[in-house]
Amino acid sequence: MPRVSQDHLAARRRQIVDGARTCFARFGYEGATVRRLEEATGLSRGAIFHHFKDKESLFLALAEDDATRMADVVAEQGLVQVMRDLLADPDRSRGHAPGVDWLGTRLEVSRRLRTDAEFRERWAQRSQQLTTATRARLQWQRDSGNLRDDVSVDVLTSYLELVLEGLVSHLAMGLPSEHLEAVLDVVEESVRRYRAR
Repeated sequence: MPRVSQDHLAARRRQIVDGARTCFARFGYEGATVRRLEEATGLSRGAIFHHFKDKESLFLALAEDDATRMADVVAEQGLVQVMRDLLADPDRSRGHAPGVDWLGTRLEVSRRLRTDAEFRERWAQRSQQLTTATRARLQWQRDSGNLRDDVSVDVLTSYLELVLEGLVSHLAMGLPSEHLEAVLDVVEESVRRYRAR
């Protein structure tokens, strides 16, 4: 019997995660039934749960995948760029920035964090990646002399994460976004080191 290649297994896992992301974004965690996950991924429940222990493990894997993609952008360009990418093309679900499916996943993570203690504990083990990347980027900016030095990097990290959460909520509610690029300009200026002209 031929062995399945690692590339094939990775591609199958990617197919499951991508389909599940769309399903969770559209129907929420509870509404993403096994039947809907099968339809969204084009695979049987056996194929899906061969790669993931259960629905929660699948959800955590895709949320972690999204956090990794965001952390990559943060490491290169900062957390404000993640927010700019969301504003520039909130319907994009592939490429440099997370898109509308990511938005749905992020909202579902927030909801489950409030209502499910077991999920909160499992997510805490995985959620540090974005915070770590943001903190590292800000420290690099401080060491380069570009970041204000009257506020700790930890406080600035929390500040930017709160702005991201607010932006996610704003976009999810379908509120007007025409001035949000200018708002992000203000946010970016607020963390920069002031230089007298």
